[in-house]
Amino acid sequence: MSENSKELRQISLERLSSMHYRATNPEGASVEFGQGEGLMTPVELLLAAIAGCSSIDVDAATTRRTEPERFVVTAQGDKIVEDGAGRMDDIRMSFDLAFPDSEEGRKAAGMVERIVKLSHDKYCTVSRTVELGAAVTSTVVQQD
Repeated sequence: MSENSKELRQISLERLSSMHYRATNPEGASVEFGQGEGLMTPVELLLAAIAGCSSIDVDAATTRRTEPERFVVTAQGDKIVEDGAGRMDDIRMSFDLAFPDSEEGRKAAGMVERIVKLSHDKYCTVSRTVELGAAVTSTVVQQD
């Protein structure tokens, strides 16, 4: 792939019931979310997407050496409401990882800080999009 490329990514969203939705990708994988008991909210999904994106980068790099004994990532941020408009600010991630006490485990552990930084600076599309911003447009399809 060249240095610059453009690939379309998409999901479709279906309402299952009041405040309950399913997002499905073209391959058929889906996630349900919304507001209510047992459902993650869209803001929680945003945090999960940020943590998941960087986790994939760290996981892919470290598991070339060894399997982790513990791999827990926490993402949190502050929901700010200004003049009735909400947004997230100061999003933070914490990586709690442990590897076996072996040469390969120490090599994997030694990679984590560098991979987390590379993920933030270059590889994680989700956090880079949040930080850099992206245009969001909407259209409404009217049916007669």
